[in-house]
Amino acid sequence: MPLRPSVVVIAGALICATGGLLVGQAGDDVLAQGLAAQAGQALEKTDAAQVKADFGLSDGDMPTRHAILSGGESLDEATRAMAARKVAAIRGVGGVYWIDGSLQAKGDEPALAPTHCQDEVEALLRARTIRFEESSASIEAASSELIDEVAAALRPCLGSIIAVTGHTDSSGPEPGNLALSLERARAVREALIARGIPRDGLRARGFGSSKPVEGLAPTDPANRRIEFSVISTVPLTPTPVDTPGAR
Repeated sequence: MPLRPSVVVIAGALICATGGLLVGQAGDDVLAQGLAAQAGQALEKTDAAQVKADFGLSDGDMPTRHAILSGGESLDEATRAMAARKVAAIRGVGGVYWIDGSLQAKGDEPALAPTHCQDEVEALLRARTIRFEESSASIEAASSELIDEVAAALRPCLGSIIAVTGHTDSSGPEPGNLALSLERARAVREALIARGIPRDGLRARGFGSSKPVEGLAPTDPANRRIEFSVISTVPLTPTPVDTPGAR
C-alpha cells in the first residue's frame, strides 16, 4: 500500500532530526578530543607532563569544554597552578578545575568556596534517599519530588562544576558495583538536566563500594547512596567558543 504524503513527511522529519543530533554529538566529540590533544601538547614538555585533562570523554560522559585535571597529586602548588593556566590558555576551553577541587585555573587568585547549595542538598539527603529499582539504575517514581528539591537547591550553583557521585555496598562483585554506581549517578544527572540544570556543569562518577559511610560496615545497605559536591565555583563568563560573532 503506498504511503500517504503526511506519513512520508513525518518519517523524513524524524530522519533529519536524528541525523542532526548525531552530527551535533559527533561535532562535540571532535571538539573535546581536539581540546584534550592540545592540553596534552601544552603540558608534555613541562614539569606537569603527568597531568591529564579530561573533557568528559574518559568515562563515556557527554563531551564538554570544561577540563578536569588529574594526576597532579604529587606536584607542588606552583606547578599545579602553571598546569591549570597552560590548559586554560587553550582557545575554546571554558574552565579548568582539579578533580579534587583544590585549585582553579588562575593560581594567583584565592580559591572560591562552594556556595551554600551543597549544604542544602546534603541536608535534604540526610532525611531522605534517592531510591532506585532493585539492582537497577531506574529511579523510583517516589523519588521524583526529592530530585525536584535537589535541582532547586543546586540552582544557586549554576556556573559551577557539580559532581554527582554514586556509591554501593559491598554485596556482589566490585566491577558490577562500580558499573551500577556510575549508571545510577548518570540517571540522577539526566533527571537534573530534565529539571533545568545545565549538562555542562554536571559530572557523573561511580565509586562502587570503595567509600562506605564513616562508621558503617561495607556490607551495610545504607552505603547505597548518591552524593553531590561542588567541585569548583566560578562565574559564568563567555569564552571564544561562546562569544557570538559580528552580525
